Amino acid sequence: MKKFYIIAGESSGELHGSNLIKALRNQDNETEFRVWGGDRMKEAGAEVVRDYREMNFMGFSEVLANLSTILDAIRFCKQDIRDYKPDAVVLIDYPGFNMRIAKYVKKLGIPVFYYISPQIWAWKKGRVHQLKKTVDEMFVILPFEKDFYADYDMDVHYVGHPLLDAIEAFNPESSNSSNQIIALLPGSRMQEVKKMLPIMLGVVERFPELNFQVAASSSIPKSTYDEILGTSGVTCSEMSTYQLLSESHAALVTSGTATLETALFQVPQVVCYKGSPISVWLAKRLVNIKYISLVNLILDQPVVSELIQADLKADRLESELNSILAGSGRDQMIDSYADLREKLGGGGASELTASLMLKTLEGTAN
Repeated sequence: MKKFYIIAGESSGELHGSNLIKALRNQDNETEFRVWGGDRMKEAGAEVVRDYREMNFMGFSEVLANLSTILDAIRFCKQDIRDYKPDAVVLIDYPGFNMRIAKYVKKLGIPVFYYISPQIWAWKKGRVHQLKKTVDEMFVILPFEKDFYADYDMDVHYVGHPLLDAIEAFNPESSNSSNQIIALLPGSRMQEVKKMLPIMLGVVERFPELNFQVAASSSIPKSTYDEILGTSGVTCSEMSTYQLLSESHAALVTSGTATLETALFQVPQVVCYKGSPISVWLAKRLVNIKYISLVNLILDQPVVSELIQADLKADRLESELNSILAGSGRDQMIDSYADLREKLGGGGASELTASLMLKTLEGTAN
């Protein structure tokens, strides 16, 4: 029996981790999983030792404020891995935490698999040297990442994007909407929702004919949304996020994995981001990328509008939303989404990754 210890630190990583668990079980039913994750990983058959939502901190200032909690978690994680004695540790993105764990696990002589690369191509590129020393196999999901690592003489596996499989497996229900839905996706972290949702609500009264609905995150209490929404007339959707996107005419989306999900559902979008002043000050000095949305990064062109910091205000949101409700702006964005899907390649990321991991372990055992 093979034992895997898997660490996911946020919502999208937990989703991909749950699908990886299913794929590993499909290929070897004598597998056991101990994880840092959530409900989806538990439903896939894993023992959840720590809920990822306890560690879901974002931005420099928030991490600094919770540093003691994070350090305690790292100490616990190291001891837990040592006691569990897994055949492999699988790290899913979440670099601030996982790269420290990789260094420790490597010293224990346990194979380290990194599934979904940290975005070191955006900032702190020097961390690639640490990854080369501590990671046995890297599985990347964005097409340009293989070339990035090749520049540092690091051979990685490009497995395709697991979102393709997650969306392919989704079966939408028949739509009951009587008017055009505009999805509001303010993020999956408390800090994001409190900052982004009030800004998004600023344009609602300018489009009285549209039906705005919020994609709520299960990791955030409903009371938080109720407090922010107040008397705006906007409600949290009773649909799942994927069902909401399948019925939406357009969307306002906080930068992150949700921008790619929205594009794969063929929904025109405006990408929004506003961080704390100190986080943005640091980012401007450390981050070296042209775009913040995955859609634009993958296509290497400004397909979707990105409203960042001072640009993220009601007048600009109104203008950008108007441009994708109808006409050539909307058509061009949807056409570009087809190019995006083509660049991401075919499906099967979870099954391919599972196969490569098991093959490596079999080789190690031999």
